[in-house]
Amino acid sequence: MKNLLNRAVREAGQVLMEKFERDIRVEFKGDYDLVTEADRMSESLIVKLITERFPDHEILAEESDYCRPQSEYRWIIDPLDGTTNYAHGFPWFAVSVALEVSGRLELGAVYNPYMGDFYWAERCVGAFLNDRRLRVSTIASLEHALLATGFAYDHKQCRANNYDHFNHFQKAAQACRRPGVASLDLASVAAGRFDGFWEMKLKPWDLAAGVLLVEAAGGMVSDFDGCSMGLDCLECLASNGLIHAEMQTILQQGCRPRDDLPA
Repeated sequence: MKNLLNRAVREAGQVLMEKFERDIRVEFKGDYDLVTEADRMSESLIVKLITERFPDHEILAEESDYCRPQSEYRWIIDPLDGTTNYAHGFPWFAVSVALEVSGRLELGAVYNPYMGDFYWAERCVGAFLNDRRLRVSTIASLEHALLATGFAYDHKQCRANNYDHFNHFQKAAQACRRPGVASLDLASVAAGRFDGFWEMKLKPWDLAAGVLLVEAAGGMVSDFDGCSMGLDCLECLASNGLIHAEMQTILQQGCRPRDDLPA
């Protein structure tokens, strides 16, 4: 299965590169949520490769509902994470695919084809960037930490828009970045490039491979209260573990997804 994952992610990355900075067709799924023909081509290729080999496996993907029968094996696919970046010619985007077995993440890969960075992880084996084993950073205080985050597509309409958290962390941390690709942000925590990451309202395909990378590299992933986080959780906090408690304290000072719910 690892070879299949590797092939699917790399070939999907080639599809993205063939279309990148060319005249691609862009559509809007919402006011700000984009989809391109490259998203659909990438997803179609990945799904085809998986279903040819494992026709009974369940598939959860961003762009289509595949109505597969329930199976202990579930592939979680983001064919193009960072579509807005991609559509604008900004070379920070990725293919992200993970395999869940009986509800537990076992394999995952995040690939930025423009940079040639292929992150992959296997439970009980470790996390890697190409051939280099990854470990999270050793930064032990928030004031010396470099953090990453993102903003949900509804951030202009909702109270829980992450602006307050971003402002608080800008004052508490060394610096914050907003690259716009959650899977790569999580992979960068695993690689020690970022010391922590937080975001709200992510989808399972945004999270799955990156969460496994962080955990396999020795980091921590939870909700904003420090509790175990499922892929359907609306809060994600990932860190090297050393600054996790400090980040939790900051995140409890601002609006959270539950604040958007009717009273």
